[in-house]
Amino acid sequence: MSAPAKTSAPLAVLGGSPAFASDLHVGKPNLGDRRRLLARVNDIIDRRWFTNNGPCVQELERRIAELLGVKHCIAMCNATVALEIVTRAVGMGAEVIVPSFTFVATAHALQWQEITPVFCDVDPRTHTIDPAQIERLITPRTTGIIGVHLWGKGCDVEAIGEIARKHRLKVIYDAAHAFGCTHRGQMIGSFGDAEVFSFHATKFFNTAEGGCVTTNDTRIATKISLMRNFGFAGYDNVIHLGTNGKMDEFSAAVGLTNLESLEEFMAANRRNYERYAAGLAGVPGLRLYDFDPRERFNFQYVVVEVEPAGAGLTRDELVDVLHTEHVLARKYFFPGCHRMEPYRSYFPHAGLLLPQTDRLTQRVMVLPTGTAVDEEMIDRICGVVRAAIERSGEVREALELRRVQSATG
Repeated sequence: MSAPAKTSAPLAVLGGSPAFASDLHVGKPNLGDRRRLLARVNDIIDRRWFTNNGPCVQELERRIAELLGVKHCIAMCNATVALEIVTRAVGMGAEVIVPSFTFVATAHALQWQEITPVFCDVDPRTHTIDPAQIERLITPRTTGIIGVHLWGKGCDVEAIGEIARKHRLKVIYDAAHAFGCTHRGQMIGSFGDAEVFSFHATKFFNTAEGGCVTTNDTRIATKISLMRNFGFAGYDNVIHLGTNGKMDEFSAAVGLTNLESLEEFMAANRRNYERYAAGLAGVPGLRLYDFDPRERFNFQYVVVEVEPAGAGLTRDELVDVLHTEHVLARKYFFPGCHRMEPYRSYFPHAGLLLPQTDRLTQRVMVLPTGTAVDEEMIDRICGVVRAAIERSGEVREALELRRVQSATG
């Protein structure tokens, strides 16, 4: 693919017009064939079977299990509830080691159940939990590890598995970013005791709202199936503590429709990623997160690390510039779970053990992608970034003036 023209954009922060007339989000929902979706919705309405393990949910579970090569897929109302249920199902309690460089729901799913999240640092290259740091955090109260397959990159599951076996710990993976991805040629979904996927609307594969748990352990799958439906094992027969974690039929219909377009969504994301790579090539101070070409990736996120000394701008300043252009770049995962409440009050010194996490939360920026974004739009975004860095001195002065004016009213 040829690189886009390296032209300077008229920056809005310096008095130009915004690059986009309306807000461009990091991820607008992907949607497959609308006619097929509406046909499924009409079937649901005709059946009057809207929830409680309907045929669409059952079909979606079968197809996902087949795609990922796992024995069991249990569809859920969302990934947060799925995490809460699966931690109980595998027997986690007391303390669980988890990265702070993740969406806060990963930690909340533990704290909500009065399980203490023990925050672990990440590998600066992969951004996933660092196995070398895990073992240092294990105490007699440690019951498990939750790894996060960040940006679709699988954790070092081999090293984590060895640590878990040595210390007799349970292992769950938060695979919210990793649907359709592989680790060492194996589809993510069958690692650890169980894995949790998010199918939220912003994920490249979505069910509007939803998620699932995958596992090869029939005992765990049986418990999760009970727990997502109040513990019912049949009509009027409650045999286990449970809650309401079921996926509804309409969400499953969206999922089935989108599953049929999965390869199309992934191909669009890959094209976008490659266009960004060409457009940002050689820009000082920027590093585009790269992917192993031997693996299968969904390219759900376009992740850029900003090194201020090289770029002449901080990540926050570059995000501010993009926002003035209506490009709503995101600061993932700022400021880190350990610096959010209630964790910053509970663990005020956690940052001392998380230098890589603190560094990344100040440098990582995520740019728009998905089927709603095309090459011309990406070229404009890259042009804004290039122009901002080329004119970093002027940009910093303009941003500082804006801050002063905002502070003084």
